[in-house]
Amino acid sequence: MLSIKNLLKVSLIVFILIAIAGYSLYLTMRSDLPSVNSLKDLHWQTPMQVFSRDGLLISQFGEKKRTPLTLEQVPQQLIDALLATEDDRFYMHFGVDPIGMGRAVLGKLMGQDKGGASTITMQVARNFFLTREVTYTRKIREIFLSFHIESLLSKDEILMLYINKIELGHRSFGFGAAAQVYYGKEISELNLAQIAVLAGLPKAPSTLNPIRSPKRAKARRSVVLHRMLVSGYITDQEYQNAKAAPITGKRHGAEIELNAPYVAEMAHQEVLKRYGKEKAYTEGYKVFTTVTAKLQTAAQQALVNNLLNYDQRHGFRGPLSSLRSSQASKNNEFTEQQSILLSQEEIASALANTNYYQMLVPAVVTAVQDKSVAIQLRNEEIATINWPGLAWARPYINDQRQGKPTKLGSDILH
Repeated sequence: MLSIKNLLKVSLIVFILIAIAGYSLYLTMRSDLPSVNSLKDLHWQTPMQVFSRDGLLISQFGEKKRTPLTLEQVPQQLIDALLATEDDRFYMHFGVDPIGMGRAVLGKLMGQDKGGASTITMQVARNFFLTREVTYTRKIREIFLSFHIESLLSKDEILMLYINKIELGHRSFGFGAAAQVYYGKEISELNLAQIAVLAGLPKAPSTLNPIRSPKRAKARRSVVLHRMLVSGYITDQEYQNAKAAPITGKRHGAEIELNAPYVAEMAHQEVLKRYGKEKAYTEGYKVFTTVTAKLQTAAQQALVNNLLNYDQRHGFRGPLSSLRSSQASKNNEFTEQQSILLSQEEIASALANTNYYQMLVPAVVTAVQDKSVAIQLRNEEIATINWPGLAWARPYINDQRQGKPTKLGSDILH
């Protein structure tokens, strides 16, 4: 049996040999390591946005969705969730967590996945400078880069790089963009349950997001919430409430404030012409057009009104379809009375499967009077079209001819 003194000597020798081997390996790989100095003056890739003259968003162009955040804009609960889930000793280690690394190595030797090897700093190193290939060489490069990053940046700066860089699914990069994509909100507007869903995404954003798999997202959320509870970031009551909350995430696009796609495309093509595709989609250009919301809305309304007036001057082209009740269909009958006797389910189904075109909404005729017709809209809403809304509907013959003026509602609809 070795004495304690001899054991300490052997341990010291082994430690020195490991240190020498590690330093030698670092010297060998140093020339191949990328410089991390670029992280000090980082320019985030953000999409191009097109605005009206009065500052309303018309459109957004770019493959990557990113909304860079500052530390002050990040909710404390998100920071707590990330630390509890990804790196609970982040503010104590030097880029590599010896405890987590030891646990991962021991698990590997035992044939078990213990996790915990990658710190937030190591993930930053991988996301900015390395690939996701699973090799020992890449892991060693990741460790050395983490040492460089820790020597160059503060812990808060490293955390913000992670929060703004990490890929979180559906082309969202960073938690600011993910809050918009999954919930249509600013990150500061999310509740604990929603924050926990986002904090669980870095492990596998393509399969754990609430759009692709609400069930998996809920299971991962429970893991995040439990780690927050164990770490003392939330109370048991907060844990229970957030765990019981429904998964509400769904896909949200950019919050378009003014519908002007033609104007937006003109601006888009001009930026492509001036700056090229790469810069147009990554430099975060904000393009302000000369179009105001008031004039754009007026122009669109004038166009719609004139199209409707033009079409009405050429006569009524008839209903989109004639509905038959299921009973009439079975008996191969089609009388006016049978066509009226539709069930609410049949009417709702017909309306649900018919397109809306802005102000033009589908309706089912349920009754015809001499000078009016009764109609039903979605949600069982009832309305009446009086004679001024019917008198224009002369039968359409062709672009040059219309039929005789109508006198009764039954001349037009049944």
